[in-house]
Amino acid sequence: MTAHSTENAIVPLLILLFIGLPLTEIYFLIQVGSEIGALPTILLSILTAVIGAWLVRHQGFGVLMRVRDLLDRGEVPAIELMDGALILAAGLFLLLPGFLTDALGFLLLIPPLRRRLIERYIRIQPVNMQPPGEVRTETRVRVIEGEFHRDD
Repeated sequence: MTAHSTENAIVPLLILLFIGLPLTEIYFLIQVGSEIGALPTILLSILTAVIGAWLVRHQGFGVLMRVRDLLDRGEVPAIELMDGALILAAGLFLLLPGFLTDALGFLLLIPPLRRRLIERYIRIQPVNMQPPGEVRTETRVRVIEGEFHRDD
């Protein structure tokens, strides 16, 4: 897949995300509001945001503690950082008004589901061991031999 075809595939996704999702959310809010009333719908939306914020905070602190433990042991907390990023995304979805984004946010707060998403991402995404911004021109390690002495 070329860079140009990747860009062409992203455009419909962005249109769906920025136009389709809000319109769908408005539709569901109107439908629920017509069934249970405007005030209960607003209160339900606020309640999901409050419960979601509490869950995000609780799970976020758990991930933060795991990251600190791994860093103290000298290990790289890559999986935990990805877990934290998904918890952050869940928090953003839960703060947005609407029932679809709330459902997606609550789904992202299920730890086994997050693990499966991370495992799938790791399987699909190739690992790049080269630091960002560094251009590598040679594949071999370059060794320069020589002698030196230190003058004090």
